[in-house]
Amino acid sequence: MTRVLVVGSGAREHAITRALCQSGASVSCFASNLNPGIMALTAGFELGELAAPQAVVGYATRQRAELAVIGPEAPLAAGVADALRVAGIATVGPDRKLARIETSKAFARDLLVRHGIPGCPHYRTFDALEGVADWLEELGDGYVVKYDGLAGGKGVKVSSDHLHSHAEALDYCRELVERGGRFVVEEKLIGEEFSLMSFCDGETLRHMPAVQDHKRALEGDRGPNTGGMGSYSDANYSLTFLNDDDISSAQEINEATAAALRKECGTGFRGFLYGGFIATANGPKLIEYNARLGDPEALNVLEILQSDFLEICNGMATGTLAGYEITFRPEATVCKYVVPEGYGAQPRRDCTLVIDVERLAASGASLFYAAVNQPPGGTLETTSSRAVAVVGSGATLATAEAQCEAGLKGVSGRGLHVRHDIATPPLLAQRVAHMCQLRGRRVAPMVEA
Repeated sequence: MTRVLVVGSGAREHAITRALCQSGASVSCFASNLNPGIMALTAGFELGELAAPQAVVGYATRQRAELAVIGPEAPLAAGVADALRVAGIATVGPDRKLARIETSKAFARDLLVRHGIPGCPHYRTFDALEGVADWLEELGDGYVVKYDGLAGGKGVKVSSDHLHSHAEALDYCRELVERGGRFVVEEKLIGEEFSLMSFCDGETLRHMPAVQDHKRALEGDRGPNTGGMGSYSDANYSLTFLNDDDISSAQEINEATAAALRKECGTGFRGFLYGGFIATANGPKLIEYNARLGDPEALNVLEILQSDFLEICNGMATGTLAGYEITFRPEATVCKYVVPEGYGAQPRRDCTLVIDVERLAASGASLFYAAVNQPPGGTLETTSSRAVAVVGSGATLATAEAQCEAGLKGVSGRGLHVRHDIATPPLLAQRVAHMCQLRGRRVAPMVEA
């Protein structure tokens, strides 16, 4: 039985752990919170600082781990994958220099330009205010300001959504300069966002189904941006508003980016390469890259993965992915997060959470614990971040969404919020209409979702 270490303890890591256990692995977890879902599945569990390479290596050594899978971005940025490989442990997750594809917005943009990879918007990088006003003037009303580093999803500000004038944009840029940070100012892309993630062993890529995440906290795409309120994927592995060319273009960009990273860094990207794309009137453009599985997107793709996940992870870590054909069940998936009221701005800290296990099981939906704690024998405690995710699946989006909603009826408590409109017909129709408008096409009537 292969001994695997999972680094991280959110819903993404709960889904990773479940998939590894289903493949027959013996899993230990190095965690930042007492996730009861992971604790129930693992042979070992220890709390610690995820971004401390020697602490992770020490635990992995004590657990005699043969393989490590890194979930979040912070350990990758801190060089945890590098340290694990030096210790002789095969690792799913890129070295620190390769993880710059996520940790530096400027590095990602420059990489695409240097290697002639399509999908990059017009952009400039700054570490001072000089020239920013002129560049904003050139971009006009459509611009985005991105902090050049990890900021927990809060480093990006978009014109009209967060910044309502060039003066406000300059104030934000000044704030970044005073914090000693570089930043990128780029054109605002108009379209519909989607995620295209790929298993990557440094040379070979195997692509996952396209997923659409929903960042806005409130229904109708209103409210503040969050870490993700939920997501969906369709049974044909595409999305209602995408065409075949959109999917193939995104896959080609991921493949070209992996090749460019290998060329530029002298070693291959071994892990999950996550392209955050936007479908525009002129084809897919790249919003950003992540160097790990998305959360919530991981919950969608792992829910319908048919192939052996342990074999896939071994293939990524050892450069042997070319020997595997990876398949997914032809089903739609819908994920919705239960979060504290005010999440994304001022989240409540006095929430209660009760899981009705029997009702949840009867629904057929899957539940994944996120930023919660449950000491052995203790009660379930929420934090100010996402609490649990419920995932439904089925032959159609309507079936998957109905199963997800049935599963959510097994979650109750005080001060909780769910974005119920994810994957519902009105929101799907809105996405389709928007893309038809951008592409200059007549809006086709929506068929059964």
